[in-house]
Amino acid sequence: MDRIDKILSNLGHGTRKEVKALLKKKKVEVDGVIATDSAMKVDPEKAVIKVSGDEINYRKYIYLVMNKPSGVVSATVDRNDETVIDLIDEQYRAFKPFPIGRLDKDTVGLLLITNDGELNHKLIAPKNHVDKVYYAEINKFIDASDINTFKKGVVIDDGYKCMPAELEVLTANENGSEVMVTIQEGKFHQVKRMFESVNKNVMFLRRVSFGPLKLDEDLVEGQCRELSEDEINLLKQV
Repeated sequence: MDRIDKILSNLGHGTRKEVKALLKKKKVEVDGVIATDSAMKVDPEKAVIKVSGDEINYRKYIYLVMNKPSGVVSATVDRNDETVIDLIDEQYRAFKPFPIGRLDKDTVGLLLITNDGELNHKLIAPKNHVDKVYYAEINKFIDASDINTFKKGVVIDDGYKCMPAELEVLTANENGSEVMVTIQEGKFHQVKRMFESVNKNVMFLRRVSFGPLKLDEDLVEGQCRELSEDEINLLKQV
């Protein structure tokens, strides 16, 4: 049970002062009854709450999937750059969501955003072995020795030995390679640093799947949508 003014304020219907003004103007209904007391206690998961005749869609957690564009940082706030949270609708920002893990500023593709801290921890913990799959364009020829190095665990520039990773070659010639990379960690610039350790550079990087979820091809870069109940359940079963 929460105060009605707190519930509506958290959902983006204004400051506490502005919500109180809505209540005084008799713009708020709870279970068909006009609410005027800002201290009124309500169970938002059971009560039918309407503001100016429109029913609010309350839920404790939100789960979004975004096709992240290049040039945007995976953070909640940043002094210099636009963030993925800046791209989502105001109705979602009211839940104070955050990205699950991160994609580098110039990396595109599947990014999960939520305010469910427990799920976040579960999905990013290396011990849970959740696959993150990337499509990458590399500036050089990828050969069997690179595949074997990734399989054994690449040692990156700071001496850290990454967990075993799968490297699948899609195309390869003297001008470069297209590959799929599967990792189960999320170190800073990890995929790029892994290729740098074998003297190659990533020219383009897109995350195409995270655990059981694949990138929604219907989402253009910068767009997001809520996950379905089935998709949420799949993530929670990881």
